Amino acid sequence: MSLIVQKYGGTSVGSIERINAVAQRVQGWRERGHRVVVVVSAMSGETDRLIGLARAIQEQPKPRELDVLLSTGEQVTIALLSMALEGIGCPARSYTGGQVRILTDSAHNKARIRDIDGARITADLDAGRVVVVAGFQGVDEHGNITTLGRGGSDTSAVAIAAALKADECQIYTDVDGVYTTDPRIEPKARRLDRITFEEMLEMASLGSKVLQIRSVEFAGKYKVPLRVLTSFGEGEGTLITFEEDAVEEAKIAGIAFNRDEAKLTVLGVPDQPGVAHKILGPISDANIEVDMIIQNVAADSATTDFTFTVNRNDYPRALEILKETAKGLSARQVSGDDAIAKISLVGVGMRSHAGIASKMFGTLAKEGINIRMISTSEIKISVVVDAKYLELGVRALHDAFGLGEPS
Repeated sequence: MSLIVQKYGGTSVGSIERINAVAQRVQGWRERGHRVVVVVSAMSGETDRLIGLARAIQEQPKPRELDVLLSTGEQVTIALLSMALEGIGCPARSYTGGQVRILTDSAHNKARIRDIDGARITADLDAGRVVVVAGFQGVDEHGNITTLGRGGSDTSAVAIAAALKADECQIYTDVDGVYTTDPRIEPKARRLDRITFEEMLEMASLGSKVLQIRSVEFAGKYKVPLRVLTSFGEGEGTLITFEEDAVEEAKIAGIAFNRDEAKLTVLGVPDQPGVAHKILGPISDANIEVDMIIQNVAADSATTDFTFTVNRNDYPRALEILKETAKGLSARQVSGDDAIAKISLVGVGMRSHAGIASKMFGTLAKEGINIRMISTSEIKISVVVDAKYLELGVRALHDAFGLGEPS
């Protein structure tokens, strides 16, 4: 008998019909002899509805009160799913994050989990019940309700699985696993049977929407086997696991991309210690995250050109800040471009296979795609290209590296 923690997102519990379907699925796992803990999100659209209600009352609601409000979305779902399970003869009990005692820090709207008391869950499992827990929420040391921010229910599930030493944490979504790239861009994209935590972390950070990066980090840190499945059908999904020799045979696991990129450049600033901080410090102070960075020393060796990328939503504000900063540095010119995109190859096999970058650059050149920026790590190569070439580039690389072929 194994212990399984399952997480169902908003679309999976988006209606009474869907909740009943989840109950049947959970009952099936229990009938096969597994002990099951279920973590659920609010029904799809519910969190946005609650935020709308809050802002209709107050333009900037106090974070504490917003958490009190938002936590009710999951409370509805856990009660309904428990009722559905009981209705088909499956003993169940629901708990809010506070009742389980998911202890977090006090950073409202983006709290971090500190500890989980698994005693109540374990007692119910021992009594033969399915335990249904509200994701996305917890309480701080003062008893205040907190929420975990984007991807919080995934993080809740992984944290509970770690605390209970579960055999597997299953994340049910509206896709049936992790693909070599987005099937909407490349119809020949292939579902991966398994992927390493390192690769999944890179894919998540580079734009893959299947899992939130926090949950993957948590799973990797506490060695929780993680599986992505669909709640709308059957299948083995994708297992996210630790690197194995067999995995290293594959050069590339997948291609991630991000359309939400913008590039800023400041030309002709003094080439002296501290100039990078002077440029990026004000950007950081504005809570704007910087991604790729390139610095080139000019031919005269006295000045340098500095280019970096930010999220496209931050582009207007970042450009405004950079123009102000450039005045103090006597820069020659400031420019920007918000019509770019990032394409990334990811794979642990890059460690032991030479020529990946050369093949990537050659493939893009053959398609007439100019590379604007390049960034590399041990298992990743990212390039910035004009946004209009994103889909062509993804398809060309997918084909060049044989990612659509059977494993």
